Amino acid sequence: MDPGWARLHVQQARRSDQPSHPCINRRERTETAMTLISTPFGARTTAAEVLAGVDLTGRRMIVTGGASGVGTATVRALAGAGARVTIATRNPAIAKPLVEESPNIDVAAVDLADLDSVRAFCAAWDGPVDAVVANAGVMMLPERQVNAQGWEMQLATNYLGHFALLTGLRTALRSAEGARVVMVSSGAHLLAGIDFEDPQFERKPYDSRIAYAQSKTADVLLAVGISRRWAQDGIRANACAPGQILTNLMRHLDAATLQALGVTDPDGNTTIPDHYKTPEEGAATSVLLAASPLLEGVTGRYFENNQEAPVVEGGPHLMAEGGPEAMVDMVAEWAVDPAAADRLWEYASTTIRDAADLSGTSDSR
Repeated sequence: MDPGWARLHVQQARRSDQPSHPCINRRERTETAMTLISTPFGARTTAAEVLAGVDLTGRRMIVTGGASGVGTATVRALAGAGARVTIATRNPAIAKPLVEESPNIDVAAVDLADLDSVRAFCAAWDGPVDAVVANAGVMMLPERQVNAQGWEMQLATNYLGHFALLTGLRTALRSAEGARVVMVSSGAHLLAGIDFEDPQFERKPYDSRIAYAQSKTADVLLAVGISRRWAQDGIRANACAPGQILTNLMRHLDAATLQALGVTDPDGNTTIPDHYKTPEEGAATSVLLAASPLLEGVTGRYFENNQEAPVVEGGPHLMAEGGPEAMVDMVAEWAVDPAAADRLWEYASTTIRDAADLSGTSDSR
């Protein structure tokens, strides 16, 4: 793997903290009639600071992958503001210490790469859900792996599993009357759009980098799709990138890549560059989108460092022209394209329905 490209995956937008401001600003997006949304928060704002003074008592929220890293920081911030937060994780035992921290935190088992597990989670859920933070994911598996349905594992975990989860929870989201969905993506989406002809790498050679980038584009498109299809249900959906953070998401990267990223020295010792965020800073944009009153009614957009990002033409040229340091505060146009969002929605619906038919169950949502 090209270490220079690998740096893209964790070199997310870095913006100096913005001065305090009593309300949200809307910056004109010159290429469209839309405006870019600004908030008083910046790259070094923590999740707790975003929710300072916000009372989430009575709200019920789900955070996938909430047992570690940025997910844990997200759970703590939401629960600290009063929300009842369910950690949806493949291994509930890992979440036990976090559950013991607060009566506002509980845990439930779900394996996003296992369609039966996702269905069981949705079937067991009772009552409304005010927010789902789709945080769980895998990154750059070195070899092509597939789940029980034969789906490439990064697309299965990062996108298709969350699609099945959210469509399975649509009634619960609707009943909350103003629910929010947060798709946690990555700046890596700038490298690749969706290959609709071969999204599972069944014919072309597997490339761990492109597979990851594609799955992160899919996450943004899912937020766009929800914003287009579920607005009448009062459901809002946005996507975000958490930033460059040292977490176990990097566990599949080899030693040479980790060293190229600056997170290990030549002897293999962990080092954390000054520009890396803490998990608490990385979770800030997720909780902004999940719970801040500043984002009331906002949907179908992409945020980074607590600001809405402008749309650019994605592709390898961004890396070639400016390197990793230039890959900041932007979203690829292929990730917010309504036509691509509709096409991907139909692909996911058909893929999951076909899997359900094979297993003798049904899911027509």
